[in-house]
Amino acid sequence: LTVEPITTCLSPSVHDMICKLGFEGRDDCDISSIVAQHGEVCWRKITGCVSYYSDQSLDYRGTVKMLGPVCAAVHSHLLSLTKVQFEVGYTPWLQWTSFPELFAEIFDGLKSLQSPAISLGLMKLTSCLERALGDVFLLVGKECPFLLRDLLASEELAEVFGQSVMNVLKVFLGSPRGLNLRNILWHGFVSPQEIPPKYCSMMVVLTAGLGQLLENYLQQTKLTFTPRSYVTLTNFEDLIVFPDVTHEVLLVLEEVMTKSTFILEIMSPYWEIAVTTFKAHRFADCAMLLLTQLETGLRRVFTTVNKCPQRLLTAESTALYTTFDEILAKHLNDGKINQLPLFLGEPAMEFLWDFLNHQEGPRIRDRLSHGEINLRDFPKVVTNQLLAFSLVLSLRFVDEDLLSAFQEKAEIKLLIGLTEGYVSRCHPVSQLKKQVLRCEESIGAWPLLLGPEEPVQEAARLVDNSETNACYSLITKIMCELHQHMPESPHMLRDAGKLPAERWPQVLGRLCSTPIPTLFCPRAVLEVVAVLRRISTQCQQVSSQVILSLELRHRKWVERTLRSRQRQNYLRMLSSVRLLSPMLSLILLLVTLELVNIHVVHGKTACECQQYLKQVRT
Repeated sequence: LTVEPITTCLSPSVHDMICKLGFEGRDDCDISSIVAQHGEVCWRKITGCVSYYSDQSLDYRGTVKMLGPVCAAVHSHLLSLTKVQFEVGYTPWLQWTSFPELFAEIFDGLKSLQSPAISLGLMKLTSCLERALGDVFLLVGKECPFLLRDLLASEELAEVFGQSVMNVLKVFLGSPRGLNLRNILWHGFVSPQEIPPKYCSMMVVLTAGLGQLLENYLQQTKLTFTPRSYVTLTNFEDLIVFPDVTHEVLLVLEEVMTKSTFILEIMSPYWEIAVTTFKAHRFADCAMLLLTQLETGLRRVFTTVNKCPQRLLTAESTALYTTFDEILAKHLNDGKINQLPLFLGEPAMEFLWDFLNHQEGPRIRDRLSHGEINLRDFPKVVTNQLLAFSLVLSLRFVDEDLLSAFQEKAEIKLLIGLTEGYVSRCHPVSQLKKQVLRCEESIGAWPLLLGPEEPVQEAARLVDNSETNACYSLITKIMCELHQHMPESPHMLRDAGKLPAERWPQVLGRLCSTPIPTLFCPRAVLEVVAVLRRISTQCQQVSSQVILSLELRHRKWVERTLRSRQRQNYLRMLSSVRLLSPMLSLILLLVTLELVNIHVVHGKTACECQQYLKQVRT
């Protein structure tokens, strides 16, 4: 893949808005008219800079121009403070964000004058602020908008902070017609040197000012402000594919960063700080930077293979940004097939979908960018996976001789092999396989809970098992018949007619290991999978209930606290378990067989699909 050098990913008008317009105003501002002695923000001065058209709609360009000198004064003010002065003056007003220590870190970044650190700080600030604004919304509203632009446009926040204050935030964060700092950073459009530090300083002061307005509102209304809990990343153990990133792997990445055309030269400082933050065990910071730069690199590949170079740049307010949603889709907006999946291959696409898109996956980028995750406790294993994948992807864009040299290293060869063999863990098909195996494991625990021989023998003596025996034989016969039609395996019995019950879980395990294409599954396939998952869930619920009942009643049997009728019911239960266990296993087998042949549905007509769904449900 050959690509031309890129000097900016901002379109001309966006570049002008970010890098030039706010520097045209030459009027000096007295900081005392913006920030009082004890850190109180003078909102009237700031909102007075908001410009409107005759119809009262926001004049974004005029406002950015007017606010430029205000931002410059605020930036100079913050740089003049010591760390202690900053914390004393501003930390009390930042408590409402639930992350006041972040702003001390941002202050250090501003003092350092290092562009990548300032950009990272502003990314973290926007996500933290969005989460906090959502908490405020819920003081008076019910369902918090998912998108920041909708949140900033809500009547609920205008009620708390005032419409003029919300208009200021819209100019900085909430519209592609304004500075749109949040989106150009989180979607990887802006290089470190293109973000004016004064906008980061201004956002720090604005956040403190919002805290002051919130405090006044709470005093007037007597309401209690309770921030939401962070989302906890769970079940990501299934996503651990790559081993821990070692020092040698980091050395390779540092060399690849200077050689791979996947990494834009103007964005290389982000990659450098990503490695630095990983070494410093700041795993959330590293993940944020990697995600934005994966989007940047993949956007360039996307525009190259699809021959649409104009989509590399930030879109205007009348057009759509090219983000992960478009980059990873099957089709382009015009209906043509997206060539990127063909270029990357299914394993790489499945990895990206697992981490970014699937509803039952971690959705790392969404949750980080919307402030849903506690950055202090971000799991290292997730960053490990992103870092290893980023290295392998970058290696695809180095020359062949260099790639061959890297592949001679055992660790790099392993990472490449693991990437090439990746299969989805978070797709509904994969989730159904896990459900089936968990349920079968649960059913397998039943015999361990039947207790000593006494109640089992008594149940056999007192309960008529003729119907149970007949049903058990029928189920066994069906299982064996089904097994005859399965592919042979050296690990399974050749004689299907003698398949013992204890080998049934192995049949399920072998079926669940059958590869099933999951990338861009048709809707009809997903509808059937959803029904099969409900069936599997019900089987799991039955198994869990049986386990609870067996444990409880066995304990009472041993303690001799069961009354006569309860003893009889317990004995009947022990007898029925012998039938229920193979019955559930049979259902799981039928579910799995349907799953293995799931793509047959795609060839059916709409009417046939509906009829098939009806049969599965019944």
